[in-house]
Amino acid sequence: MLRVLSDIDMTASRTYQIRTHGCQMNMHDSERLAGLLMEAGYRRAEAGTTPDVVVFNTCAVRENADNRLYGNLGHLLPVKNAHPGMQIAVGGCLAQKDRAGITARAPWVDVVFGTHNIGSLPVLLDRARSQQRAQVEILESLEQFPSALPARRESAYSAWVAISVGCNNRCTFCIVPSLRGSEEDRRPGDVLAEIRALAAEGVVEVTLLGQNVNSYGVGFGDRLAFGKLLRACGGIDGLERVRFTSPHPRDFTDDVIHAMAQTPNVMPQLHMPLQSGSDAVLRAMRRAYRRDKYLAIIDRVRAAIPDAAITTDIIVGFPGETERDFLGTLDVVRQARFSGAYTFQYSPRPGTPAAAMDGQVPAGVVQERYERLAALVAETSLAANLEFAGREVEVLVADGEGRKDDVTHRMSGRARDNRLVHFAPGGTGPRPGDVISTVVTRGAPHYLLADGPPVSVRRTRGGAAWAASRASALRGVGAAESDTSMVLLGMPAVGRPS
Repeated sequence: MLRVLSDIDMTASRTYQIRTHGCQMNMHDSERLAGLLMEAGYRRAEAGTTPDVVVFNTCAVRENADNRLYGNLGHLLPVKNAHPGMQIAVGGCLAQKDRAGITARAPWVDVVFGTHNIGSLPVLLDRARSQQRAQVEILESLEQFPSALPARRESAYSAWVAISVGCNNRCTFCIVPSLRGSEEDRRPGDVLAEIRALAAEGVVEVTLLGQNVNSYGVGFGDRLAFGKLLRACGGIDGLERVRFTSPHPRDFTDDVIHAMAQTPNVMPQLHMPLQSGSDAVLRAMRRAYRRDKYLAIIDRVRAAIPDAAITTDIIVGFPGETERDFLGTLDVVRQARFSGAYTFQYSPRPGTPAAAMDGQVPAGVVQERYERLAALVAETSLAANLEFAGREVEVLVADGEGRKDDVTHRMSGRARDNRLVHFAPGGTGPRPGDVISTVVTRGAPHYLLADGPPVSVRRTRGGAAWAASRASALRGVGAAESDTSMVLLGMPAVGRPS
């Protein structure tokens, strides 16, 4: 006979694990999900243990996202069968897209929730336990702005701050607008209040998030709102670094360039998606700008901010792309001198206009072009990084940026322009969140290396916040809470084959 659990029984000592796939917006949402679960009485599962609740926060941008999710759900089934009471929840963009189809394909899933109602997760978990059946709740519009929800942040010294959700663009390859809805902007006062609160807690770096940060303010009638927001961030005490992602070339205006150049704590870094260097392909993508406009923006940014590092997104093999179109992309990469690029092979997403377009490019051709593009990007980024040899750079020390740091006895962090720097800590012992200056020994395609000891170490409020968080976790709630990685990337290790 099934026992009806009380509220205390249901949450007391129950553990959770969240795995996130996709963009920074998803990571931000996962921090909110972790905060919601902890507020409801759950605690994070210790490494190597089987959690009582596994939450998948999914992405729908890439074609294999579906296969990865259902493959991982399949691996979890025997684990769940061996652990009575274990629950599996699926949220994010794939949940918004597939809805009840998830429980049809994987009936052992307990909860499915969408992008607009992440705040419902604890209630849905409780309801699934008490009713002994799956709960599927997908809303068509935003229930509560995610930043209004509690959060368990991944970092004590660096934070994401969402300024908007959703998107009003209708790029033919992108499924995001149909899953996250039209753009909704937060009021500037709310954004700045959150940033001030974070700075007071020791956060020294924030990244402003939006599907299109440049269109911020359209919802409340101020098309210059984003530049004003950047300038306002310059007046927040203790806030040392401000970044943002992602802008759209169509809406990128000179007032934003001036705000970046004139506000000291706005970093000299710009991630500007290109997608293609062919006007014909950009037109088919419905991107609303052309290559000359894109390159003109890059020129104006570099004129105002000579040391700016510019990165981009590029799609290879969009329907109808010819060899000439692809060569146009390579030409823009050479002219723009990107310090890095996220390169993608086009994959059709059901429900997008591009999926039904004629001229789908054969997979072999896409792969060959992708390899040529990746080689050129590596070449251009290496050339830029080699120029840093002998230069002194300022680095915000990070926790977990260098996967091989334990082996190499180095530490890692980000330069002001967001380049990854691996450095020898010497005897100074900087903490994550502290700032060091070091001299670059050499550059590689994806990082800078500094072999000598730091020139200087500045202990910051961010470093103090990291140390306090670490000490509190070790002192208070056990090994699970001492793990500084609070929201994990990728899919759950539980149930995956070794």
